[in-house]
Amino acid sequence: MEQLLYYVWKHKLFPPGPLKTTQGEELEIINPGIYNTDAGPDFLNARIKTGGILWVGDVEIHLRSSDWTRHGHHLDKNYDSVILHVASDIDTEVCRSDGKPIPQLELHYPPYLLKNYRQLVETIRYPACYRIIPQIPKLLIHSWLSCLQSERFEQKTAHINQLLERHGQNWEQVFFIILSRNFGFGTNSDAFEFWAESVPLQAVNKHRDNLFQIEAFFFGQAGLLQEIPADDYTGKMINEYAYLSHKFGLSPSPHCRWRLLRVRPGNFPYVRIAQLASFYYRSEGILSRLMETETLKGLRDILRGGTSEYWLTHYVFGEVSPAQTKTLSQSTIDLLIINTIIPFLYAYGKWSRDNRLLQRANRLLEELKPENNYIVRTWKECGLEAAHAGDSQALIQLKKNYCDMKKCLYCRIGYEYFKNPT
Repeated sequence: MEQLLYYVWKHKLFPPGPLKTTQGEELEIINPGIYNTDAGPDFLNARIKTGGILWVGDVEIHLRSSDWTRHGHHLDKNYDSVILHVASDIDTEVCRSDGKPIPQLELHYPPYLLKNYRQLVETIRYPACYRIIPQIPKLLIHSWLSCLQSERFEQKTAHINQLLERHGQNWEQVFFIILSRNFGFGTNSDAFEFWAESVPLQAVNKHRDNLFQIEAFFFGQAGLLQEIPADDYTGKMINEYAYLSHKFGLSPSPHCRWRLLRVRPGNFPYVRIAQLASFYYRSEGILSRLMETETLKGLRDILRGGTSEYWLTHYVFGEVSPAQTKTLSQSTIDLLIINTIIPFLYAYGKWSRDNRLLQRANRLLEELKPENNYIVRTWKECGLEAAHAGDSQALIQLKKNYCDMKKCLYCRIGYEYFKNPT
């Protein structure tokens, strides 16, 4: 419950009447300080006044004042900047590393705040704050969704940067990995990422003018080529992969666990890999093209794609099906734009310090319709409707990073819920 005490301090939810330190000195909180997410005191650069003297420094908060010693702060010079120690149970004095005492404030959270907090974190219904959604001003909702959208951009950028570090700053390779993962559309996302990590793009580039060889690379690394050919086409592909794997020292990824159960045929990994092979075949310099394409229509046209002729009549190897062109639907393309293209625009814009790319990423999200998933639909049922894809990305961020983690104390909607004393 220490986090709840942080909340009381941050929002100055103090009891009525004058505050006093445990030594009986009058205390005025001018500024509670900035919450510190790194090592060191909990709140930095606070401003308080005791005994008529203005103090500027840091504030440390514990449930019990004895936690100060238990955590070793009395020996840590990093805590010598603390000008006030706050606790709900004052059971001992506290001192800096030089032995000088630190003023203390006994602070409790209001009963209504504890009641509201428990209602939010203990309920099994999602979202827990559904009752107050219709009462929240639209301007506040809009402001919070904008912040959440920015958070999601930064989170995805951090993930891209981690992959870039792992792959020697190779933007093309990292783009291929993230695009491939998103081709899994949830069910096979992990398998697609493992597969993409195993595909040697430098080797594939040497055969980029031959779609059949690209397919051999892709299906072979996916472990989808059986020893016994299903038909003439797969027999030739098995032989081609044997040649390529010998030439480049390849072996199939051992981590791909492809799922077909309860997956629609159009989403079978065979079809998706065939679509990726066709996309890769016709899209040399694809990342540069996508970075340069400014319109939503242009991006959709680049991603529309298709497959080689064999896959017009197959969903898996060796089983003939009625002929059907297997292009990506517009809703599928839009999901790829939302989850792959736009984050890369933003990440590349941050890396290259090109504000035009950052602005384009935001603009494209606002041009796209909101995603249609259970998260977005649930918020709509509560009265919070997404206007565009930027809002739906914000709602996904809210669900995954706040609601699921019970971080209601850090949510602006949670703040509106907490401050209700009834």
